[in-house]
Amino acid sequence: MTTLRLNQPGMIKVLLTSCMALMLAIIMLFVLEGKASAHGYVNNPSSRADLCASGINKNCGLIIYEPYSLEALKGFPAAGPADGKIASANGAFAPLDEQSATRWNKVNISPGPTTFNWNIKVPHSTSSWKYYITKQDWNPDAPLTRASFDLTPFCSVSYKGTPGNTYSDTCNVPNRTGYQVILAVWEIADTANAFYNVIDVNFAGDVDNIAPTAPTGVAVSNIAATSATVVWGASTDNVGVAGYRIFNGATQIASTNGVLSYNLTGLTSSTAYNITVKAFDAAGNVSASSNTASFTTLAVTGPDVDPPSAPTSLHVMGSATSTTVPLMWSASSDNVGVTGYQIFRGSTLVDTVSGSTLEYLVTNLSPSTAYSFTVKAVDAAGNVSAASNTLNVTTPAAPTTYPAWSASTVYVGGNKVTHNGVNYEAKWWTLGETPGSSGADVWKVIP
Repeated sequence: MTTLRLNQPGMIKVLLTSCMALMLAIIMLFVLEGKASAHGYVNNPSSRADLCASGINKNCGLIIYEPYSLEALKGFPAAGPADGKIASANGAFAPLDEQSATRWNKVNISPGPTTFNWNIKVPHSTSSWKYYITKQDWNPDAPLTRASFDLTPFCSVSYKGTPGNTYSDTCNVPNRTGYQVILAVWEIADTANAFYNVIDVNFAGDVDNIAPTAPTGVAVSNIAATSATVVWGASTDNVGVAGYRIFNGATQIASTNGVLSYNLTGLTSSTAYNITVKAFDAAGNVSASSNTASFTTLAVTGPDVDPPSAPTSLHVMGSATSTTVPLMWSASSDNVGVTGYQIFRGSTLVDTVSGSTLEYLVTNLSPSTAYSFTVKAVDAAGNVSAASNTLNVTTPAAPTTYPAWSASTVYVGGNKVTHNGVNYEAKWWTLGETPGSSGADVWKVIP
């Protein structure tokens, strides 16, 4: 039997470094897996991102396509988004960090019991839900920082399990007056991440609590295999109607900024639809539903030779890493139905996903490298669309890593460690305090 003897300090150091690199790669794999599969946002009271997606907040950037993707490291306030980037979950959706007393529409709220409802795109194992609120004397014309908030959550709910597609907490909101911001945090159990939503609210004062009247006379015309036109009568409101939301059954499928018609596209042939419309105002009040207009799209006859429309709005969903790029795009339409999407890196086909999938995590990339991506839609007959817009992305440099944190090691100020894929620096002497855990103020997150 041959015995391997590690007599050389250099060889031992190489092996230890390799083991730590392998451990970090495994940790990052789990983190990225969670990041690609769990998304959600607060839709009542409407969060800043939700009001952007519905068209009430303006000039929001790409968050209008994915209000559910405000994801950053968990552990707020010790960790999580950096000061000045709290609303955008660390800068991926920078327009959300613009802050002034008049920049964002506000939802009226009162102190006391309030139900916060999360719309969850994909359920995921959860550890907690936490809610923070700004201090009474915070500065609404300065960027949101930890100093803006009371850092003790006014509502903290431990949770063991996986929620459904909706989840609600009823919490006692503290007394405040005027414009305030609530920060809602959904912490994922099996990754290092959490979802951060800010809600712009208004207490007391001149409060608009009156919802618009329900739209009337909803009717559908120009029915084709994949499209139809919806029209309705105007609602009224004590202040003013801001827009309309269009639903198929309980699912919102479109919205307008005040016009009284909408051309539905991307429908499925030979399929029944039940359309209703609701009006909303700038304070976030939503009307009752209109009457229901039911119709069935036409069947397609003869061979299918029409390709789907090209996917649009291909963009980075969140932020790229040194080896991955998360992609997202808007759905194509087809005279029969889209069955899949082809993802290309340059001219190379990377993968094909189902027709109901609008996102993809490209992996195995190289750090500090320029890439171009496009997406094409396909249908059951094999027709392929034109390419989407070309998305050019340069991956960031590989992150700096440090020795793995150990509960049995004494650290002093300036020592750097890596724990759960995150880099930390010790502020002073410490032993056994887990980086990123609640109350571990000794550790600060570093790039």
